[in-house]
Amino acid sequence: MKLCITSVGKTLDSGVDPRFGRCAYFIIYDTDKDTFESVENSSRQAMGGAGIQAGQLVVSKNVDAVITGNFGPNAFRVLQASKAKLYSFVSGTIKEAIEKYKNGQLTEVSAPNVQSHYGMGKKGGQQ
Repeated sequence: MKLCITSVGKTLDSGVDPRFGRCAYFIIYDTDKDTFESVENSSRQAMGGAGIQAGQLVVSKNVDAVITGNFGPNAFRVLQASKAKLYSFVSGTIKEAIEKYKNGQLTEVSAPNVQSHYGMGKKGGQQ
């Protein structure tokens, strides 16, 4: 099974990035092989559509599940269409997120949990 975890860095010791569309990296972790690759999120600086572009990148990696802090509506739609399971994990390392996933301790997300443009640094619930 392949997991995608949003990350602030390139290793399993990096912290989970709470933003999906504007995270720095995606860690693609293969639970069967215990291997991973880090993928730079080239859409994080996009003026608009970062969630959609990031979602399309993740879908192209054929992941079975996505772990991040927050899913905006556009990213959520793209990922949901791929049939990947979506999970929320806000604080901790990539290793911790993987362990919590393996132990069934993550909450599955069934709807977007932030508004559009959340990761752009705006105030008032749209940070």
